[in-house]
Amino acid sequence: MKKIGNKIILLIFLLILYTYVCNITMLPSNYILLQGEDLKLRTIIGLSVQEKETLKTLQTVSNISSTKAEKVGKIDLKVSLFNLFPVKNISVNVIPKTTVVPVGKAIGMKLYTQGVLVVGMSEIEGKKPYENSGIQEGDRIIQINQNTIQNTEDLMQEVNNCNGNAIHIQYVRNEKTITTSILPVKNEEDQYKIGLWVRDAAAGVGTLTFYEPSTKMFASLGHGILDVDTSQLIKIENGELVTTNILSVVKGEKGTPGEIRGTIESGYTIGDISKNTAFGVFGSLNKPTYLSIDEKDEMEIALREEIKQGKAQIICELENGKRKYYDIEIQKVFTHNNNDNKSMLIKVIDEELIAKTGGIVQGMSGAPIIQNGKFVGAVTHVLVNDPTMGYGVFADIMLKQMREVEK
Repeated sequence: MKKIGNKIILLIFLLILYTYVCNITMLPSNYILLQGEDLKLRTIIGLSVQEKETLKTLQTVSNISSTKAEKVGKIDLKVSLFNLFPVKNISVNVIPKTTVVPVGKAIGMKLYTQGVLVVGMSEIEGKKPYENSGIQEGDRIIQINQNTIQNTEDLMQEVNNCNGNAIHIQYVRNEKTITTSILPVKNEEDQYKIGLWVRDAAAGVGTLTFYEPSTKMFASLGHGILDVDTSQLIKIENGELVTTNILSVVKGEKGTPGEIRGTIESGYTIGDISKNTAFGVFGSLNKPTYLSIDEKDEMEIALREEIKQGKAQIICELENGKRKYYDIEIQKVFTHNNNDNKSMLIKVIDEELIAKTGGIVQGMSGAPIIQNGKFVGAVTHVLVNDPTMGYGVFADIMLKQMREVEK
């Protein structure tokens, strides 16, 4: 019985230790706050957060919502166990509140990957040269024989220059660089192939969310652009923001999402894309006049505690050159959510918009949400079973992502 008791005690101790290790690991090493925003790090009993410079305790479980970041700049924090044992350092960057111009215009995006993205595999003359290489769909090939691969033409040239010898490949998976080799196979056209289908670019149409005149930066979509074959977020080298021409709007129905259809074939390049993230696509806007942006429309970004359930509006463009406000309701606000872009549950109540689109449709992602004269977020998702319902992401999350681009 004593041995069983000791095992139970040990198990409980290990469970408690595991809980603390998980909580400490989940705390971010770098944190961005909007001026005036609460510091809300999720801690458990025994963990406290102190400012390194003053040793002032900023947060424990009991005062988790009491600390506001009022001073712009960098704050270095340390997390301690029972105020005795330092367990983690956290760097907090407090960015100033700013004003932005909510846009709501349809826009096109061209993305160019870092290296080439593997999107499929096929046999060459009955052989699978890639079979034992370890390469999978979604990996990015960045080097062959120590030569940089920037596009599909580079890859084809390096493979064809192999002279029947194995090629050494560097590829990236989950930010880790891996080295392997493949022996190319000669096909009927007397060309060497490795059996990998690759892509070096992607394009899409969405909605430009906001423009910040003070930095000339823009934010769009509220979610990232995924590869159509791998469904993974595309890691980009750079990209172009281009004007789009709306061709038609397909009305959404229960079980079938609608769509704003547009083309960028004759579009003008008006900006540079620097980052494709889970919370949007960001970069610099070089020619705001092409979008008829009026800096007089600048407004403040709302803090999360300022966002309320109730009426709001979205801005979107369904016809070329006709940007309009439409009524919605914010039905739920998930104040503590930083993990994904489902920050608010929203419902379209505008009869005109429902008549035209059925509610939220593809291509509307990024439409800015306005409440009480402040920019509160952007549309990100539609519920397939009810196209009048969807989600929006908080404005402060998009601003923080943009600031990370700007650094």
